[in-house]
Amino acid sequence: MSIQCTLNEIKEGQQCIVKTILTRGAMRRRLLDLGIISGTRIECRQKSPYGDPVAFLIRGAVIALRNEDSVNIIVEPLFERGDAKNGINQ
Repeated sequence: MSIQCTLNEIKEGQQCIVKTILTRGAMRRRLLDLGIISGTRIECRQKSPYGDPVAFLIRGAVIALRNEDSVNIIVEPLFERGDAKNGINQ
């Protein structure tokens, strides 16, 4: 069984794979236009001092997303060898 979480839970420097997008309408279209589709690898590049927005590396471009948008993106975190697999925010 794989661990899944929302994109806003990913730590700075961590990578993940998009599983699904929960939002509909114009926001879903915007995320799809940015290349955020199932199977896309995303890296959390930098969190702002107050935690919102967050910069992500997506298909070679750095894109800032607000937490209210990234909470609707379900991802599977990628762990480096030796990382703890029992929690996201350790």
